[in-house]
Amino acid sequence: MKATAAILALALTTTAALPLAAQDAPAQLPVPAAPKPKPKLIVVVSVDQFSADLFDEYRATFDDGLARLAKGAVFPSGFQSHAATETCPGHSTITTGYRPAQTGIIANNWIDQAAPRQDKTVYCAEDETIPGTDSSNYTVSDKHLKVPTLGERMKIADPRTRVVSVAGKDRAAVMMGGHNVDQLWWWSGKAFVSYAGRAAPAVVTRANAAVAGLIARAQPALPVAAHCLAKDKAISIGAGKSVGTGHFDRAAGDAKGFRASPAFDSAVFALAAGLVQDMKLGQGPQTDIITVGASATDYIGHTYGTDGAEMCLQIAELDRNLGGFLDVLDATGVDYEIALTADHGGNDLPEREITVGMPEAQRAELALAPAVMGKAIGDQLGITGPTLFGDIPNGDVWVSTALTPAQRKAVLAEAVARYKALPQVHSVLTAAQIAATPMPSGAPENWSIPQKARASFDASRSGDLLVFLKPRVTPIPDPTRGYVATHGSPWNYDRRVPILFWRAGMAGFDHAAGIETVDIAPTLAHTIGLSLPGVDGRCLDLTRAGAPCAR
Repeated sequence: MKATAAILALALTTTAALPLAAQDAPAQLPVPAAPKPKPKLIVVVSVDQFSADLFDEYRATFDDGLARLAKGAVFPSGFQSHAATETCPGHSTITTGYRPAQTGIIANNWIDQAAPRQDKTVYCAEDETIPGTDSSNYTVSDKHLKVPTLGERMKIADPRTRVVSVAGKDRAAVMMGGHNVDQLWWWSGKAFVSYAGRAAPAVVTRANAAVAGLIARAQPALPVAAHCLAKDKAISIGAGKSVGTGHFDRAAGDAKGFRASPAFDSAVFALAAGLVQDMKLGQGPQTDIITVGASATDYIGHTYGTDGAEMCLQIAELDRNLGGFLDVLDATGVDYEIALTADHGGNDLPEREITVGMPEAQRAELALAPAVMGKAIGDQLGITGPTLFGDIPNGDVWVSTALTPAQRKAVLAEAVARYKALPQVHSVLTAAQIAATPMPSGAPENWSIPQKARASFDASRSGDLLVFLKPRVTPIPDPTRGYVATHGSPWNYDRRVPILFWRAGMAGFDHAAGIETVDIAPTLAHTIGLSLPGVDGRCLDLTRAGAPCAR
């Protein structure tokens, strides 16, 4: 048994609700004549950085969980339609039905120059008002999410509803679970944890013990599947380092290596499955909901890129891990409906893209950094002290509020001119230009850059200007010092994600036209007779190839 399957079994075999025979036997899928009017359990899975490109490339190799979902309602061109293609904004759309402009989650981090602490960077899932914290050492909170999730709305409609959220990242668990959850757990780097004061159920204790044991043991390399052999090639990233041939072997005690491996997803699915069993989700008179954030694909994409042996092995193991989770759901006998998508896509490292005919692929120049740009502008205008804040963009840049109005106006104008002059920059938009752009509608694949920016613009949090790099320009200047690849751009390799719905008895279809991740919540709500008025998304009729739901 591979390690990724072993961790799933290890966490669950002590759960009495799952008979051992059900673990060993092939899944027996219930096939009723017609789906029941309302599913008893809603399951929403987000696979972090699972781009539609990856889904398309590997779809023919799926033979387990992803293969099953691919026989349901398949939207290969789902879109995280906004420009801020990061983890926190993406997850905020999936169960709310709102784009980031409404959720308030405009990035993983933003600058709040009025924050009551020295560190003015605010993490999307923190409470920055707590003394002694900063954006790296924070207290997890849901306070920045401005809208309710599907689970919250279900609980309002029926207080008996249980809302459960499990993820590899705190921001995924918080943004999909929302403000009123029964159980919410995320991986801290050492164990699954929750908000302070929450007692750990027995299944969490079991899962933590199982994962601790797995990390404590050395992990041998995973065998390379036949369809991955062609991708098993080393790509040099400089300083004697390379990626592309990793097989997830790791030394005993390597928790960081565990996180960037298929075993991490296995642990998350194991805990989610255990909570389904122990809480008997879907077995009461109400409909319950569980959201699951599988984060390993993102860590692997950042660490190794999206097109090497590492990602090929990860997608195969994701298929198996998801299949094991679905087997547990089947064994409960509960009528469940599942939706799977991603918070964003991803771009491969430029060193490999160049070798496959993408000469435009390159790494961002340090001149793009707001600190560097701001220093040059300050020197020119005779301003002492910082003038610009932010990271190497794609995205938000803030002008210092310590400046006079005249200075701010001059700095903004100079920053726009200087960024537009840089050869790696595609476009620069001011906050005023974005605010004046109507909220987009229609096919998301056809939106303009200003429309994409508008969909994730919040005037109270977004920057004074937004800078977007040209396609395939990676905002990581030096891959030898950390991550080698990333996402966050307004281009479709970061925006396009698969959206899959499955329920026993569902007639499957593929729908090629673009839809949005904000369509997921109203679609699931419709199946349980719940209306979500006012959301950005639309309800999709899953029996009629993506047509709008009948009113």
